[in-house]
Amino acid sequence: MSGSAFNAFKSRVAVAWSPKLYITLVRGLPGTRRLHRRTLEAMRLRRCHRTVEHRTTPSLLGMLTQVKRLVVVETQEMYAARRQAEEDRRAPRPPLVVSHTPPPRGALAAEAAAAAQ
Repeated sequence: MSGSAFNAFKSRVAVAWSPKLYITLVRGLPGTRRLHRRTLEAMRLRRCHRTVEHRTTPSLLGMLTQVKRLVVVETQEMYAARRQAEEDRRAPRPPLVVSHTPPPRGALAAEAAAAAQ
């Protein structure tokens, strides 16, 4: 992850209202105010890079404005797009097939003649 911790969570879809929000803690807790630590604990965020799901309520939005520099908030569509991109990146790739059999002798002579012209 280069740059800020937010780079991993950049929006891949348009931001719209969502009934559920996915909140991820991206900054560490040491050095933060006790009020902010208690707010994150109330939202069940105890470790970095952990994501919790909450319903969108006015009280939750108030808590998010209080700790907005410590967390990243995603809608359902944003979360699904990010998870799909991670799965695509981690998917096994098809094997590389390398042929070790030498080409026929006539093919080499034809290639040499074509290169000479």
